[in-house]
Amino acid sequence: MLDTRVRAALAPTLDRAGERLAAAGVQPAALTGAGWALGIGACIAAGLGQWPVALGLWLGNRLLDGLDGAVARVLGPTERGGFLDIVADFSVYAGFVLGVAVAVPSARLACLVLLSTYYVSGTAFLALSSLLERRRHRFGDERSLRFVGGLAEGTETVAVYVLFTLLPGHAALIAWTFAAAVAVTAAQRITFALRVLTDHGPAAASRAGTRPEMARPTVPSLD
Repeated sequence: MLDTRVRAALAPTLDRAGERLAAAGVQPAALTGAGWALGIGACIAAGLGQWPVALGLWLGNRLLDGLDGAVARVLGPTERGGFLDIVADFSVYAGFVLGVAVAVPSARLACLVLLSTYYVSGTAFLALSSLLERRRHRFGDERSLRFVGGLAEGTETVAVYVLFTLLPGHAALIAWTFAAAVAVTAAQRITFALRVLTDHGPAAASRAGTRPEMARPTVPSLD
């Protein structure tokens, strides 16, 4: 919900840092790998109940996640880089919740439900991104995948995980609340997909005797 505004606010600072890192020879993949290592460290620290350490590593992970994209914009984004970035993000997102579940037994059911909503929302996001790309829809931004927003996005995830580390005694309530937000996001993405993926793809175009590129629908707004 807040990603577009936050990205716009941080872009000038990240872009300047990205230019300097690119000039120094730093590669986006190196930042992605370092960020993933910090993220996994945050997951382990959360599982051990080392909340201040988990917080520091989590924020470091998010910083490097922003910088790898900034460097990629300077050097030129690649499909491999985009693939590695999304895999790194998703693995850390899930691992952190698992760490919280290990450290806070009372939050385990809520964390399980949260992971389930992640699965549904992530599946809808990735499937829709692939189909939008296949249909060559002009939708999204400069990132490798076609991002479809919703109530719970990256900014909200950062904030919620910070809350986990600051208020571990309320982890169950935090997880239940965020699971509800992610479930709403999944519903938004599914509803959006049903609106976009009308029967105008390659198969429908073939049946109609037209070329696929002539049958592309206009992508409506999610708002």
